[in-house]
Amino acid sequence: MTTEFVIETEGLTKEFKGFRAVNNVGLQVRRGTIHALIGPNGAGKTTCFNLITKFLQPTTGRILYNGRDITAAKPHDVARMGLVRSFQISAVFPHLTVLENVRVALQRPLGTSFHFWRPEGSVEVLNDRAMELLEQVGVDAYADLQAVELPYGRKRALEIATTLALDPEMLLLDEPMAGMGREDIRRIADLIRRVAKNRTVLMVEHNLSVVADLSDRITVLARGEILAEGSYAEVSSNPAVVEAYMGTGHG
Repeated sequence: MTTEFVIETEGLTKEFKGFRAVNNVGLQVRRGTIHALIGPNGAGKTTCFNLITKFLQPTTGRILYNGRDITAAKPHDVARMGLVRSFQISAVFPHLTVLENVRVALQRPLGTSFHFWRPEGSVEVLNDRAMELLEQVGVDAYADLQAVELPYGRKRALEIATTLALDPEMLLLDEPMAGMGREDIRRIADLIRRVAKNRTVLMVEHNLSVVADLSDRITVLARGEILAEGSYAEVSSNPAVVEAYMGTGHG
């Protein structure tokens, strides 16, 4: 039976020495959608993300993935189930080429990712798939360039390519447009839209306007709690959301 929601959290709470960073969050990410988790600095977005991807253990509450309780699971367990967070595997190797970076990621499911000593020929079979992924994210022209030489926005695209190499059912992106100019933001937004065609995406974002045309649903966090949820039109006109953003001095 396929559940309607890929991710559900129930009463998700995380305390650090008496401080509640996340308080009683009930999140539902519908299958096949792009869902944005947004909020001003200190809203608890990253803590929430770390709980869902199992980098942190909740103080109380439950996390369900496809209806299955993963509250006690480890990060590598949930990654193997198809729940993959961009930076989990996207520590891009700066001195490998763009193509080699994706090839390393493709080797992971084969259990051969660290066999750098293997003859070149044995990994050639992965080249076609690696090039397909590079084309998908628009960096195929940079295939032979060392990753360290890539412009910032293209490097983030390469990170997404290495994540897609694991063929995740659900992709979790942590502020994928942070530090980008307008053109790069547009390019990465288009890319997220394309890769979301056959999977579910949950993204953390600080900037509300960035997710305006991108997200099917937006959850706004403030002080660790859900402040509002709905479409961009609904949340952007919500007085509580406007106040939360204005109160922090951020647009």
